[in-house]
Amino acid sequence: LFLAGDGKPLPFMDAVVSGLSVGTPGAVAMLALAHRQHGRLPWAKLFEPAIALAEQGFPVSPRLHTLLAAESALKADPVAAAYFYRPDGTPQPVGHVLKNPELAAVLRNIAAQGPRALHEGPVAQAIVDKVRRHPRMPGTLSMDDLQRYQPREREALCMDHTAAAKALRICGFPPPSSGAIAVGQILGLLARTPQGVAPLADTPGADWLHAYMEASRLAFADRALYLADPDFVVAPAGRWDSLLQPAYLDERTRLITPARAPQVGPGRPGGAPLAHAPMPDQPEYGTSHISITDRFGNALAMTTTIEAGFGSRLMVNTGQGRSGGFLLNNQLTDFSFAPTDAQGQPIANRVEPGKRPRSSMSPTLVFDKATGQLLMSAGSPGGALIIHFTAKTLLGTLGGGLSPQAA
Repeated sequence: LFLAGDGKPLPFMDAVVSGLSVGTPGAVAMLALAHRQHGRLPWAKLFEPAIALAEQGFPVSPRLHTLLAAESALKADPVAAAYFYRPDGTPQPVGHVLKNPELAAVLRNIAAQGPRALHEGPVAQAIVDKVRRHPRMPGTLSMDDLQRYQPREREALCMDHTAAAKALRICGFPPPSSGAIAVGQILGLLARTPQGVAPLADTPGADWLHAYMEASRLAFADRALYLADPDFVVAPAGRWDSLLQPAYLDERTRLITPARAPQVGPGRPGGAPLAHAPMPDQPEYGTSHISITDRFGNALAMTTTIEAGFGSRLMVNTGQGRSGGFLLNNQLTDFSFAPTDAQGQPIANRVEPGKRPRSSMSPTLVFDKATGQLLMSAGSPGGALIIHFTAKTLLGTLGGGLSPQAA
């Protein structure tokens, strides 16, 4: 999918700004499933604030104006250009009220019909047409892809952790997200070092930062080799929590020394055979996260994204409204562009039909292990940096006594 005519991976942004990068949108179907299981309010009522905001509009902020001024690819899409920019090509000024009647019409349909309104019919056809008619690099997304999509429920991945003499249970999202495993490894490895045992200061010193970075490098080496859609790859030693087992973390911690390790490779939990090649480093952007607890004791940690800030820079207008529309994701660029390494060994996170790309999302719930009481809902935006933001938030709050903001 992402190889050029010479067999080499495409430049990253060339792939992003194309029809190749757009994956089947799944968030609405997932939200509908969550609502069926846990929702209290009528589905249609949940859309009212978003519909009102789309119709009444919002003023362009200095940040949005700055981002639009720095964008070039977004202007190449006629729908996006008409919505975000003035006729002379400059972005809408700060304070200009952006209304989106097209999005309001689409949201009304989803409110009335559920995910079917997005995955079937005219909206789905408009998405497919936008992808397949890309002028430079069209994609192959089909109506069949949208109609067949089903959200997956997966069991949370939990680990025990002790911080400030308190026994905790930290739970996150399993593969195809790499977040829970990488965050868990960083916390587990650091806790086994002298720096991790010492109280965490408001401003960590060089020794602490060194230990943190070495732990991170070890976690990211495992991530590059093992982490991918569990429907397509086998977990090392047959279970994903093999990467979080105390004996394995003990073994990996011995690689953290006062000097920076010249090279860091993946481990082999349970002597697992190395069936894949490590995925090369590749950019990863975007993401939104919300953490909510309510007065009834319900808690949510939810990460969602169209990947980059403006996704694939493709904006869909179905003609239901006048101006506006919605941006399509570039989610497929979370796959490895290279399917194999130089020796032909497959990469776990390579592109395959029906496969979900690896992500770094780290929605996290922290519990008191003894009582089961929820202590924190956490997570972050930031692409691959999500793992660091979330790990450092947990380290600062649970082990360092910092407020979430200070952490």
